[in-house]
Amino acid sequence: MAPPNQSPSGWVAPRGNKSIALVEAVGRQVIVQLCTERRPLPASAVKDAVEERIEKYKQETGRDRVGAKIKKEFKEEVILDLLPRAFTKRSSTTLWIDPVNKFLVVDTGSLTGADKVVSHLVDVLSEMPGAGPGISVKPVQTALSAAVAMAHWLASREAPFSFTVDRDCELKMPDDQKSTVRYSHHTLEIDEVAQHIAAGKVPTQLAMTWNDRVSFVLTDTAQIRKIKLLDIVLDGVQENGKDDDGFDTDTAIITGELSALFPDLLEALGGELPSDASAPQPASSPPPRDLAVV
Repeated sequence: MAPPNQSPSGWVAPRGNKSIALVEAVGRQVIVQLCTERRPLPASAVKDAVEERIEKYKQETGRDRVGAKIKKEFKEEVILDLLPRAFTKRSSTTLWIDPVNKFLVVDTGSLTGADKVVSHLVDVLSEMPGAGPGISVKPVQTALSAAVAMAHWLASREAPFSFTVDRDCELKMPDDQKSTVRYSHHTLEIDEVAQHIAAGKVPTQLAMTWNDRVSFVLTDTAQIRKIKLLDIVLDGVQENGKDDDGFDTDTAIITGELSALFPDLLEALGGELPSDASAPQPASSPPPRDLAVV
């Protein structure tokens, strides 16, 4: 018996329930959305039900021990019985495909979750007529890891061109203790921050602003979190108004801003490397990772 799939996934309309279109094109940008349904089962409930079946099996067969294969079958049966009564939890992940700049942006805070979503997309594209075998998605690699770049900006008190360093930061020692220092709503242009870096602490999160238009938090794995459009952008939206449901306007604005932000950020991280290249990094810094938007 195959174990039941507790987390089935499928593509849904990114515009919402009022639409049936599974792919939305705004300008030259493509938006799709993957929905995953989960039916979480309490581990204790599964364990109790399996033990009941094991005891019943012992009484019926007269055996004192039950093999691992039978226990596994009991567990699969229990999960199959309990799933219809479990509450369904849905989560959706939006993907933005920029065919002009050849970017794929995944709206998730989990690199593992991003990998799963991208795999779904690649599978679908590979099965399309005429797709051919060459469809692939590769992570962005930069000459400098985000951690090394952030350490330099903080220690030198000099942000890269088009960016400013804001007032939130996390520094962590890359050892077993992982001692951590966090600054919140605090100026980072102080000797103390540079001293922490000199002592070996590595920046894992840094709040930044791009061109006074978009604020965000950059992580040591080159993820962009907590994206926020600033007043200079939002004031223009209010003046021009939105479309009926706001989807086209919101999509055009956020993709337009990020399409301009990404090249500047890649340049600040030393530029993009060819997919077959690897950048030399100090031993204390993490390797370059995917550039994902959250």
